[in-house]
Amino acid sequence: MERGKMAEAESLETAAEHERILREIESTDTACIGPTLRSVYDGEEHGRFMEKLETRIRNHDREIEKMCNFHYQGFVDSITELLKVRGEAQKLKNQVTDTNRKLQHEGKELVIAMEELKQCRLQQRNISATVDKLMLCLPVLEMYSKLRDQMKTKRHYPALKTLEYLEHTYLPQVSHYRFCKVMVDNIPKLREEIKDVSMSDLKDFLESIRKHSDKIGETAMKQAQQQRNLDNIVLQQPRIGSKRKSKKDAYIIFDTEIESTSPKSEQDSGILDVEDEEDDEEVPGAQDLVDFSPVYRCLHIYSVLSARETFENYYRKQRRKQARLVLQPPSNMHETLDGYRKYFNQIVGFFVVEDHILHTTQGLVNRAYIDELWEMALSKTIAALRTHSSYCSDPNLVLDLKNLIVLFADTLQVYGFPVNQLFDMLLEIRDQYSETLLKKWTGIFRNILDSDNYSPIPVTSEEMYKKVVGQFPFQDIELEKQPFPKKFPFSEFVPKVYNQIKEFIYACLKFSEDLHLSSTEVDDMIRKSTNLLLTRILSNSLQNVIKRKNIGLTELVQIIINTTHLEKSCKYLEEFITNITNVLPETVHTTKLYGITTFKDARHAAEEEIYTNLNQKIDQFLQLADYDWMTGDLGNKASDYLVDLIAFLRSTFAVFTHLPGKVAQTACMSACKHLATSLMQLLLEAEVRQLTLGALQQFNLDVRECEQFARSGPVPGFQEDTLQLAFIDLRQLLDLFIQWDWSTYLADYGQPNCKYLRVNPKTALTLLEKISRE
Repeated sequence: MERGKMAEAESLETAAEHERILREIESTDTACIGPTLRSVYDGEEHGRFMEKLETRIRNHDREIEKMCNFHYQGFVDSITELLKVRGEAQKLKNQVTDTNRKLQHEGKELVIAMEELKQCRLQQRNISATVDKLMLCLPVLEMYSKLRDQMKTKRHYPALKTLEYLEHTYLPQVSHYRFCKVMVDNIPKLREEIKDVSMSDLKDFLESIRKHSDKIGETAMKQAQQQRNLDNIVLQQPRIGSKRKSKKDAYIIFDTEIESTSPKSEQDSGILDVEDEEDDEEVPGAQDLVDFSPVYRCLHIYSVLSARETFENYYRKQRRKQARLVLQPPSNMHETLDGYRKYFNQIVGFFVVEDHILHTTQGLVNRAYIDELWEMALSKTIAALRTHSSYCSDPNLVLDLKNLIVLFADTLQVYGFPVNQLFDMLLEIRDQYSETLLKKWTGIFRNILDSDNYSPIPVTSEEMYKKVVGQFPFQDIELEKQPFPKKFPFSEFVPKVYNQIKEFIYACLKFSEDLHLSSTEVDDMIRKSTNLLLTRILSNSLQNVIKRKNIGLTELVQIIINTTHLEKSCKYLEEFITNITNVLPETVHTTKLYGITTFKDARHAAEEEIYTNLNQKIDQFLQLADYDWMTGDLGNKASDYLVDLIAFLRSTFAVFTHLPGKVAQTACMSACKHLATSLMQLLLEAEVRQLTLGALQQFNLDVRECEQFARSGPVPGFQEDTLQLAFIDLRQLLDLFIQWDWSTYLADYGQPNCKYLRVNPKTALTLLEKISRE
């Protein structure tokens, strides 16, 4: 009983403890719940505690459900009210937006009207204030208007005086107005404006000078040409390239007496209206074409305004720009001489003006400035001439350009400008001139050689004979004694080529005139150019003719004869150059002509071509050979093709009578050797598999015909049997087989004096294998 009560008491106590733990769990922070739960698990009744906890959770869930059920209808009603409020709020927003739009539209005209009224009242106030100030400042404005009128009419000096009155007399009377302060502040600007207006004359002057520089330069160069002609005719004094004439001398030449008052300009253009002068009338001084008064006036105004340095800098800067434009050559300048002439005229005109300014304005430009401009102009001009002259392919244009450059240099030299570099550059152009001459003479020589008939020149009268001798230095006493008609040994291209070489020398001499070169330098230049003509142009032309496919033996023979006579004429060309340059050939470092070498080379080439041509002709005849190698008939005459070949050789060597003996002999020996070699190859060629003694007999007759030709002496000068030796190999081989003398051949083989010494055993064996004795 007691035990039951004790158990009940313990159960109540445990239930109370569990109740306390549940309250602590409900009221305690989650982070501190650990110790509470540990006390549950420390006891042994945690199962009952879990049941108790589950019961408590279910109680709380029922309470939460009751609470939610109680407040749900209020939540739904609140949401419904809120949705109604949103609709009303949207309507209110639309009403406010519409009201704002109507208000903006209705108020727009009012705003515009208010702005117009504001501007109108502002204008009225400004006008009223302006009228009051203008009434007070009317004398100042009148003075200012007067200043403007003076500036508009280009009365610069009165404008400066009016500006002084305005600054020192009128403006102080209204100094308490801001308007006056503005005027005072504008006075420096007015001075600048006066300076700018006064500068307009100078700008017009500079622009006109730029446009008319070529006219000024043309006049100056005409005057220089007249003076040079006068010096050459009257004084006969050579000009020294490095000498600089004085300014006084220059003005004697170029300037007439200058009037005390400046001539009236055309709209202040700075260029007077001067009619073109006839060539035979005196050309006016270049400075007389220019009215320099705009420069003087503007310089004086800037000096009064203490701005002379500014004016000087501006003038020099503008003239430098114009100099760069003047020095820029047109792209097609090299096409015509007028392009170069206009370019030079502009440069001369520019420096004529600058030289006059240098000597009449007391410091507007100085010598250092002029020298700097000239140095720049000289370098750019030389560079332009080098570039454009390289495009020139016409020697006449190059020669005219050289004369124009010399005149250009002479003109500027009179004004004191150093021009030595121009003459140095002309020596470079001289090389270009030589190249253009060589190209021109290439065509000349080609035409002469192509049009020549390569036949001796026939003459039927004394006049014709003297005409040819006058064109070419030729002397032959035997030919002179012969009656007319007769022939020169050379063809027409000899005197033509000789005279063209002289024309080339004359053309070279023309370029050296007025270049201040010594006679030795001129002589050296002519000789070097002539050597190029001979060794490069004439030599190539002759080689081209010799190497032509259709060249014949007659033409080749005539070329050898012609080059022989041209070679002999080289000494006359040497004398010709000596006579025109007055430099003796014995002078140290004198260049020798290479004509002899040139003509020897051409002659050797023609000789080689003759040998080759002859061999080709022989080959053509041999191609006509048609032997019946199996014939049994014994022939009694040589083959037709060989008879024709021998006839051709006889006629050909008959033409060689005018050739040097060695050339004719070499050609004849070469032809015979080639003929013998070709006949041997014909006999031994692989296609001839078998031959009879009858065919060999016919071949022997052909060889005998060749030997007869060799014995006949087609070309004089050979010893008795020299030419026949070309056929000795064939002769011994044929004798061996026709006589069938093998016992002698075998018995004497290897002995120095054997009968068949020139028969090669291999050759004999090859031919023996082909012999058919049936």
